[in-house]
Amino acid sequence: MTEIARYHFRAATMADLGLLAGWQKAPHVSLWWDGNAPFDEEELADPRASRWIVSFGERPFAYMQDYAVHGWPQHHFDYLPDRSRRIDQYVGELDMIGKGHGTGFIRQRMQELFGQGVPALATDPSPKNKRAIAAYEKLGFRIVGPAKETQWGTVLPMEAWGGS
Repeated sequence: MTEIARYHFRAATMADLGLLAGWQKAPHVSLWWDGNAPFDEEELADPRASRWIVSFGERPFAYMQDYAVHGWPQHHFDYLPDRSRRIDQYVGELDMIGKGHGTGFIRQRMQELFGQGVPALATDPSPKNKRAIAAYEKLGFRIVGPAKETQWGTVLPMEAWGGS
């Protein structure tokens, strides 16, 4: 099986809030994600963002979102070219960590976005989240500046470019 077909992404729905709430209570997720619901009905309908439940085989195990960096005023990645997107995600199922699934599904989504003409992807993990930073670097993201304070907390800006 090719890597492109390895993971399945389906659009998140309001019916997924219970699943996501359970994942966000897990210590390995809550350390980096707040416990708030990731979206409400209005946010779910917002065309600027895509929210995904990621499955391996038939098993949902992760959450991912990507959104237009130019969709919000004064976003800290608004200097990137039009159509650039920011990604965030987590593996919700503890037994799926450390087996390559995180980099696998992120790589697959990156390939899909670049294939759709997205010129650049951005992400901004906590500077303390060394595991995430190492995973992003393995996927071709590069640190593009010092840690900075944003409305979401202290972040380390990282970028990956299509065709690189």
